[in-house]
Amino acid sequence: MAKIFEDVTENGKVRPWKERKIENVRYAEYLSILKFRRAHDVHGCGEVLRFRKIGKHLKLYQTWFCKRRLCLLCNWRKSMKNSSQLKQIIAETVAREPKGRFLFLTLTVKNVNTSEELKTPLRQLTKAFGKLSRYKQVAKNLLDYLRSTEITVNEQDMSYNQHLHVLLFVKSIYFTGNSVNYIKQEDWANLWQRALKVDYKPMVHVQAVKANQRKGTNSLQASAEETAKYEVKSADYMTVDDERNLSVIEDLEYALAGTRQLSYDTVYIFI
Repeated sequence: MAKIFEDVTENGKVRPWKERKIENVRYAEYLSILKFRRAHDVHGCGEVLRFRKIGKHLKLYQTWFCKRRLCLLCNWRKSMKNSSQLKQIIAETVAREPKGRFLFLTLTVKNVNTSEELKTPLRQLTKAFGKLSRYKQVAKNLLDYLRSTEITVNEQDMSYNQHLHVLLFVKSIYFTGNSVNYIKQEDWANLWQRALKVDYKPMVHVQAVKANQRKGTNSLQASAEETAKYEVKSADYMTVDDERNLSVIEDLEYALAGTRQLSYDTVYIFI
């Protein structure tokens, strides 16, 4: 008689492997309809799981995942892994610079409607952020950053919104009230427009993050989770409308090829 195992977190919460696998199979069927060559690999993602017994617990030691950018099973696992790694990185960063402060910055570009239009801004976003981080007004205060990309689908006109989530670690003097160091939201928007080289004012949002606050939108934990989350939420391409889903998946598969979702860097500043 087959025995059903449960993957339980340290807090006693059951991880939803079954639900994610069901979603993964549906995604594979969409890829098959669109004639993507790796549809078969996606369908077999996580089919075989091999465990080793360590003490009273079973530990997953071997399996095969498809690693597709939109695979719901792989994305779920990657998000958990990213979140865990970011917490370690943040802990090391704070230990190295205990007086540093955190900012959570969201940088956007205008919506686009096609896969071709989507692919260009995705590359433009990362290139422009590189410029932004090197501007003197930003660089003189910047110690570290974590950057991730996210794409959302606008239900009203089916356009795509691309934006960056950036967790910035800055020197404590950033908040001294000295206008030479502090950057207002309007100034962030101007700098971002300059980096993008666009003729419109892009939407920018910045807020201080409280490292000692465990909950709330301005807590460090919430900001880290926002940075580590899925590049595209499954709700945007796994709706009840199959025709819509096929169109969105085809666009995203093309646009995301060769791009990088998450990156982090340490800025060495010699004084």
